[in-house]
Amino acid sequence: MKALRDTGVLFGRQMRHILRSPDTIITVAIVPIMIMLMFVFVLGGAIQTGADNYLGYMLPGILLMAIASGISYTAVRVFSDVQKGLFQRFHTMPVSRGAVLWGHVLTSLVSCLISVALIILVALLIGFRSSAGLLPWLGVVGILLLFTLALTWVAIIPGLSAKSADGASAFSYPLIFLPFISSAFVPTETMPAAVRVFAENQPVTAIVDAVRSLLDNQPAGGDIWVALAWCVGTALVAGFFALRVYRRTA
Repeated sequence: MKALRDTGVLFGRQMRHILRSPDTIITVAIVPIMIMLMFVFVLGGAIQTGADNYLGYMLPGILLMAIASGISYTAVRVFSDVQKGLFQRFHTMPVSRGAVLWGHVLTSLVSCLISVALIILVALLIGFRSSAGLLPWLGVVGILLLFTLALTWVAIIPGLSAKSADGASAFSYPLIFLPFISSAFVPTETMPAAVRVFAENQPVTAIVDAVRSLLDNQPAGGDIWVALAWCVGTALVAGFFALRVYRRTA
């Protein structure tokens, strides 16, 4: 109970910082929204995907881009706390050690979900419609939460070990562009052989295909299990190494 209470307090601290400076969430959402608008209204007419609505086809990729962008701020927030000596200060107080990291993790989950909600709202305003019911939507939310959780633990590692704020956030750049080499915007069948092999076997493609099928109210098949395996596996491995770095830093 004490660990949960401490986590809640530290989560509230982080969220107050974000709410006092909402530009972080706006920045995270605005770039994917601009990319979405560009693809839909400028490039979408020239891209053949076989889907009736290109907006619905590419929306899952946009959501993953927003999450990858958002977790870079998690790394910066962790780095800032380390540099200010807040971790050491908390350890001199009767505060659960795990709560210090979990406060950042929960903040990342909530802030990324807010950004995702803003993007979906804009998508609805420009014509996105889904035939999915409550359970498929819950499945979409669950996959996005697991994806966010996995990348958050990845972000904590450079946040704890980087020498500068730029270094803490730099790891996210490849993650932001990974959807472009996947099935997020075009079918992988249109890619050259070498690129296609990579695109079809990297985690974003499985996650995008699973989310797309759920939003279309279609069976996700094996994609959802591959997506879950990638998310859970990444979260476990990254969490293990993040805790090791945290113990060494502390």
